[in-house]
Amino acid sequence: MPVPAEYQRSRDKLYEYLIDARNKANLWSTHVTFTMTQGVFQVFRRRLSLMDAIRFSQALPPCLRALFVEQWDVTEKQKPFEDLQTMTQEVRNLRPDHNFSTDNAIKDVAWALRKHVDETVFDRVLDTLPPEAKTFWSIDNR
Repeated sequence: MPVPAEYQRSRDKLYEYLIDARNKANLWSTHVTFTMTQGVFQVFRRRLSLMDAIRFSQALPPCLRALFVEQWDVTEKQKPFEDLQTMTQEVRNLRPDHNFSTDNAIKDVAWALRKHVDETVFDRVLDTLPPEAKTFWSIDNR
Protein backbone atom coordinates (compact mmCIF):
# COMPACT_ATOMS: atom_id res chain seq x y z
CA MET A 1 0.00 0.00 0.00
CA PRO A 2 1.37 3.45 -0.83
CA VAL A 3 1.92 6.09 1.80
CA PRO A 4 -1.41 7.92 2.25
CA ALA A 5 -1.54 11.35 0.62
CA GLU A 6 -2.23 13.09 3.94
CA TYR A 7 1.20 11.96 5.11
CA GLN A 8 3.00 12.61 1.84
CA ARG A 9 1.97 16.27 1.85
CA SER A 10 1.78 16.80 5.61
CA ARG A 11 4.48 19.50 5.74
CA ASP A 12 2.81 21.48 2.96
CA LYS A 13 -0.57 21.13 4.66
CA LEU A 14 0.89 22.35 7.96
CA TYR A 15 2.22 25.49 6.31
CA GLU A 16 -1.06 26.07 4.49
CA TYR A 17 -2.78 25.96 7.88
CA LEU A 18 -0.18 28.25 9.49
CA ILE A 19 -0.54 30.81 6.71
CA ASP A 20 -4.34 30.79 7.04
CA ALA A 21 -4.13 31.16 10.82
CA ARG A 22 -1.45 33.85 10.52
CA ASN A 23 -3.59 35.83 8.09
CA LYS A 24 -6.77 35.42 10.15
CA ALA A 25 -4.99 36.59 13.30
CA ASN A 26 -3.20 39.39 11.42
CA LEU A 27 0.16 38.12 12.64
CA TRP A 28 3.49 38.64 10.90
CA SER A 29 5.02 35.18 11.10
CA THR A 30 4.14 31.51 10.90
CA HIS A 31 6.54 31.02 13.83
CA VAL A 32 4.36 33.21 16.04
CA THR A 33 1.29 31.42 14.68
CA PHE A 34 2.80 28.04 15.56
CA THR A 35 3.14 29.09 19.21
CA MET A 36 -0.40 30.47 19.26
CA THR A 37 -1.73 27.19 17.83
CA GLN A 38 0.26 25.11 20.28
CA GLY A 39 -1.07 27.20 23.15
CA VAL A 40 -4.67 26.82 21.99
CA PHE A 41 -4.22 23.06 21.63
CA GLN A 42 -2.72 22.75 25.11
CA VAL A 43 -5.50 24.80 26.68
CA PHE A 44 -8.12 22.63 25.00
CA ARG A 45 -6.55 19.26 25.79
CA ARG A 46 -6.19 20.20 29.48
CA ARG A 47 -9.97 20.21 29.59
CA LEU A 48 -10.46 16.73 28.19
CA SER A 49 -9.96 13.26 29.50
CA LEU A 50 -7.09 11.35 27.93
CA MET A 51 -9.51 9.23 25.90
CA ASP A 52 -11.46 12.27 24.66
CA ALA A 53 -8.27 14.10 23.72
CA ILE A 54 -6.96 11.15 21.71
CA ARG A 55 -10.32 10.82 19.97
CA PHE A 56 -10.25 14.56 19.16
CA SER A 57 -6.70 14.34 17.81
CA GLN A 58 -7.80 11.75 15.27
CA ALA A 59 -9.85 14.44 13.49
CA LEU A 60 -6.72 16.56 12.90
CA PRO A 61 -4.28 16.43 9.97
CA PRO A 62 -1.02 14.58 10.81
CA CYS A 63 1.24 17.52 11.70
CA LEU A 64 -1.44 19.29 13.72
CA ARG A 65 -2.22 15.98 15.42
CA ALA A 66 1.45 15.73 16.37
CA LEU A 67 1.44 19.30 17.68
CA PHE A 68 -1.69 18.55 19.71
CA VAL A 69 0.05 15.73 21.60
CA GLU A 70 3.54 17.23 21.76
CA GLN A 71 4.97 17.80 25.27
CA TRP A 72 1.85 16.38 26.89
CA ASP A 73 1.97 15.72 30.60
CA VAL A 74 -0.76 13.08 30.78
CA THR A 75 -0.58 13.20 34.60
CA GLU A 76 -1.69 16.84 34.64
CA LYS A 77 -5.04 17.30 36.37
CA GLN A 78 -7.95 17.94 34.02
CA LYS A 79 -9.17 21.54 34.17
CA PRO A 80 -12.72 22.81 33.70
CA PHE A 81 -13.68 24.91 30.71
CA GLU A 82 -13.65 28.59 31.63
CA ASP A 83 -14.60 31.84 29.94
CA LEU A 84 -12.83 32.69 26.69
CA GLN A 85 -10.79 35.53 28.20
CA THR A 86 -9.38 33.29 30.95
CA MET A 87 -8.52 30.51 28.51
CA THR A 88 -6.93 33.02 26.11
CA GLN A 89 -4.67 34.22 28.91
CA GLU A 90 -3.70 30.60 29.47
CA VAL A 91 -2.81 30.37 25.74
CA ARG A 92 -0.48 33.33 26.29
CA ASN A 93 1.23 31.58 29.21
CA LEU A 94 3.01 29.22 26.80
CA ARG A 95 6.49 30.70 26.29
CA PRO A 96 5.23 34.12 27.49
CA ASP A 97 8.37 36.00 26.41
CA HIS A 98 7.87 34.82 22.82
CA ASN A 99 4.08 34.54 22.65
CA PHE A 100 2.17 37.10 20.61
CA SER A 101 -1.20 35.37 20.63
CA THR A 102 -4.11 37.64 19.80
CA ASP A 103 -7.10 38.50 21.97
CA ASN A 104 -9.03 36.23 19.60
CA ALA A 105 -6.42 33.46 19.51
CA ILE A 106 -8.86 30.62 20.19
CA LYS A 107 -11.35 31.77 17.56
CA ASP A 108 -8.57 32.57 15.06
CA VAL A 109 -7.16 29.06 15.43
CA ALA A 110 -10.65 27.56 15.27
CA TRP A 111 -11.40 29.39 12.03
CA ALA A 112 -8.16 28.29 10.37
CA LEU A 113 -8.37 24.75 11.73
CA ARG A 114 -11.85 24.28 10.31
CA LYS A 115 -10.46 25.07 6.85
CA HIS A 116 -8.02 22.15 7.19
CA VAL A 117 -10.13 19.37 8.68
CA ASP A 118 -13.04 17.38 7.40
CA GLU A 119 -15.70 19.43 9.19
CA THR A 120 -18.21 16.59 9.21
CA VAL A 121 -15.74 14.32 11.01
CA PHE A 122 -14.56 17.17 13.23
CA ASP A 123 -18.10 18.08 14.33
CA ARG A 124 -19.00 14.42 14.81
CA VAL A 125 -16.06 14.08 17.22
CA LEU A 126 -17.00 17.31 19.01
CA ASP A 127 -20.50 15.88 19.51
CA THR A 128 -18.92 13.09 21.62
CA LEU A 129 -17.08 15.55 23.88
CA PRO A 130 -18.35 17.80 26.69
CA PRO A 131 -20.68 20.53 25.33
CA GLU A 132 -18.09 23.22 26.07
CA ALA A 133 -15.77 21.62 23.51
CA LYS A 134 -18.14 22.50 20.70
CA THR A 135 -18.32 26.08 21.97
CA PHE A 136 -14.52 26.24 22.18
CA TRP A 137 -14.18 25.38 18.46
CA SER A 138 -17.17 27.45 17.35
CA ILE A 139 -16.43 30.29 14.97
CA ASP A 140 -19.90 31.85 15.11
CA ASN A 141 -19.66 34.13 18.14
CA ARG A 142 -16.37 35.90 17.84
